[in-house]
Amino acid sequence: MNTAYIGLGANIESPAQQLLDAAAALSRLPDSEIAGCSKVYQSPPMGPQDQPDFLNACVHLRTGLTPIKLLDHLQSIEARQGRRRERRWGERCIDLDILVFNDLVMETPRLTLPHPGIGHRRFVLQPLSDLLAPHHHLAGVGELGALSARLEDAPLQVTDLSLESVLIQVVTQ
Repeated sequence: MNTAYIGLGANIESPAQQLLDAAAALSRLPDSEIAGCSKVYQSPPMGPQDQPDFLNACVHLRTGLTPIKLLDHLQSIEARQGRRRERRWGERCIDLDILVFNDLVMETPRLTLPHPGIGHRRFVLQPLSDLLAPHHHLAGVGELGALSARLEDAPLQVTDLSLESVLIQVVTQ
């Protein structure tokens, strides 16, 4: 099984529900299982500031899918949840990104791993830090704790939302 870490973000159209729906969809991916979920954080938008704050989280996924097949599934989930790509770093009802896939370093026209913004975004690093130890080395990027320490912005606010609750419901259905 492969190990993947998926970043989740949303800031419009009921962001909390969007994250819960995306987590439930991830739990139903073929040949895959969720091994853990981060806390859910509130973060200011990156880029245009004329939009609501985001909710961000990270999911640890064990999967038999290849990186490209996983990307196809993530984009399908985004489409089913109403994702429209209108402006760079703009509002999103849901955004699902493969942050890390095993220790794979790759760059194709469709997918770059690890995610190219991973070392510069607290809304990615803080949820990822809930799932990985600070000394964990991200291939091609560096040590997780050192990357987080270099960021100058303030830590993110933890919300009361839990992705674990939706996963328990999915398992019991």
